[in-house]
Amino acid sequence: MNLEYLDLFQNQISRSIPKTFGKLQSLQDLRLYDNKLSGSLPQEFGDLISLVELGLADNSLSGPLPINICSGGRLRHLNVFSNMFNGPIPSSLKTCTSLVKIVLSENQLTGDISQDFGVYPQLTKMRLASNRLSGHISPNIGACTQLTVLNLAQNMITGSIPPFLSKLSNLVYLSLDYNHLTGEIPPEICTLNNLYSLKLSSNQLSGSIPTHIEKLGNLAYLDISGNRLSGLIPEELGACMKLQSLKINNNNFSGNLPAAIGNLAALQIMLDVSNNNLSGVLPQQLGKLEMLEYLNLSHNQFSGSIPSSFASIVSLSTLDVSYNDLEGPVPTARLLQNASASWFLPNKGLCGNFSGMPPCYSTPIAAHKKGKILGFLLPIVLVMGFVIVAAIVVIIILTRKKRNPQESVTAEARDLFSVWNFDGRLAFDDIVRATEDFDDKYIIGTGGYGKVYKAQLQDGQLVAVKKLHQTEEELNDERRFCSEMEILTQIRQRSIVKMYGFCSHPAYKFLVYDYIQQGSLHGILENEELAKELDWTKRIAVATDVAQAILYLHHECSPPIIHRDITSNNILLDTSFKAFVSDFGTARILKPDSSNWSALAGTYGYMAPELAYTSVVTEKCDVYSFGLVVLELVMGKHPRDLLDGSLASGEEAMLVKDILDQRPTTPTTTEEKSLALLVNLAFSCLESSPQARPTMQKAYQMLIQQPCSSPSPVPFSALTLQHGMHVDV
Repeated sequence: MNLEYLDLFQNQISRSIPKTFGKLQSLQDLRLYDNKLSGSLPQEFGDLISLVELGLADNSLSGPLPINICSGGRLRHLNVFSNMFNGPIPSSLKTCTSLVKIVLSENQLTGDISQDFGVYPQLTKMRLASNRLSGHISPNIGACTQLTVLNLAQNMITGSIPPFLSKLSNLVYLSLDYNHLTGEIPPEICTLNNLYSLKLSSNQLSGSIPTHIEKLGNLAYLDISGNRLSGLIPEELGACMKLQSLKINNNNFSGNLPAAIGNLAALQIMLDVSNNNLSGVLPQQLGKLEMLEYLNLSHNQFSGSIPSSFASIVSLSTLDVSYNDLEGPVPTARLLQNASASWFLPNKGLCGNFSGMPPCYSTPIAAHKKGKILGFLLPIVLVMGFVIVAAIVVIIILTRKKRNPQESVTAEARDLFSVWNFDGRLAFDDIVRATEDFDDKYIIGTGGYGKVYKAQLQDGQLVAVKKLHQTEEELNDERRFCSEMEILTQIRQRSIVKMYGFCSHPAYKFLVYDYIQQGSLHGILENEELAKELDWTKRIAVATDVAQAILYLHHECSPPIIHRDITSNNILLDTSFKAFVSDFGTARILKPDSSNWSALAGTYGYMAPELAYTSVVTEKCDVYSFGLVVLELVMGKHPRDLLDGSLASGEEAMLVKDILDQRPTTPTTTEEKSLALLVNLAFSCLESSPQARPTMQKAYQMLIQQPCSSPSPVPFSALTLQHGMHVDV
């Protein structure tokens, strides 16, 4: 009777909750989530007058919630997510002013949202998604001024989006998608300066996008697809500089696609404007979206050619321009080499080196017309030949004149080439000769900060040379660049790619690394045969190698070094699949007495969420990226499908075995224990709060401990993602 805390979550407890729980008058905290409980919740729960927290998520409970579930007036946290509760919202919740967090999502609850909820002065999170709630959005919700998360998606809510939601100045997530909302998007919404995610899709909204949308400076996710919105896409949308995903597809927008959209440098996940009435020429500025992975322009009326600048979008893996009036060549991007022809057809006349598409600049000529055409063309060809030869002579002369000043610059660069070589000084000329003055045929990788070349030196040694893009910032801060590079050349750790030296000069700026034969982890995971060869034991070893490398940078370098770009592209494997962390092109020395404010850098899809709000870089940014790489090792692909809101809210009930990469052989019992450890570690590294993430020192210690020494209470076959999300590391 004196019991205050009872935590039985993440077990396999089945059957129903006993009515006798109603006798626990002193019970304050009851957590039974993630079990196999069924049956109804006893009405006797209304007698728990001391209850502060009730967690019943991820079970199979059904029936109505007890009417007096908040009879004691002390309930702060109520989470019944993902059950089968039905019936009305308990009447006692309307007056339960103590509520801080209420999660009723994914049930079958009914009721009128305008009548069944009151004003909650302390409420920070209200998740009511995926129920059968109806009615209008109540002014009571607008009076819950501490709300940071409001999710009413997938219900039957009607009426308009009320302007009074603008009173929720702390709001970070607002999801009203998949309802029956009508009317316009109120411009008052644009005053929510802290808004990070705004989802209004699949309603019946009309009108235009408010021009004041530029005020949403922290917005990362905007989804207004599947409505009846019309008018022009405002130029002001290009001022939402932190947008990572933009979906305005399946509406009635018309006019041109504004060139200002090309200013959204953070756009990485998606830009979808398909199924509208957009027309005109595609702006060249879209090529500035270098981090974009998915671009859908299909089912519009775009004309002209696809801008050649699209080839600069180095991360682009999907480009759908089908059902337009486009013509001319399709620019070749590295990740589009295996593109489907369905992404480009039908159009007016696109061509390119893709399966199912006509090649460019070739027109079938009927056999009986060849002679006449060739006879007509021959004199023209002969004349043009003389012109071309003359032009070539001029070009050669001009080229020679231009190269003379360069030779003196090159001579200066030799003297400024700082190198610690394995056999003595590495000649500047040797690098330039080995790459034929950085000819594209030697490129083995391309990133946002430069191109990587493979160079074989005169003594036979293979090195990787990263030629950096010149930026005004670097040119104006030469001393800082050189001092940082000198520190990096002194790094000697067996899981970090050895950096031999660097050249810093206005003519050339490049870094010289050891050449790792097998290539990047990303490339290996994309190769079916190599992915099979990278078995679970090797993958676990890769995670350990990477953790050790980052641990060295964070805790054994003085001052500490933050890599800032830990991705599967920057983890290289040799022929024995040993991992090496590479690419310190974006690394910055972290000085203990500095504020660590810095320009945004890194690869989108791997960056810590706090960088959407601020550019303060800490070691915990690397820890977050490491967690993503670990999940990528487990899944065999980037875990983006798990990261679209579900991971952060802890509402994913998928089995771990269902997300495993199927290409390696089935893991052994020992490997299963290690994989469970990896999943637990990954989710601890992916905590939204940097303070909640472990240090790399703690992460590495966790990896090298014997998995069998701490057996999991849950069989691997029953292990869910929640087991990973709720483990303290």
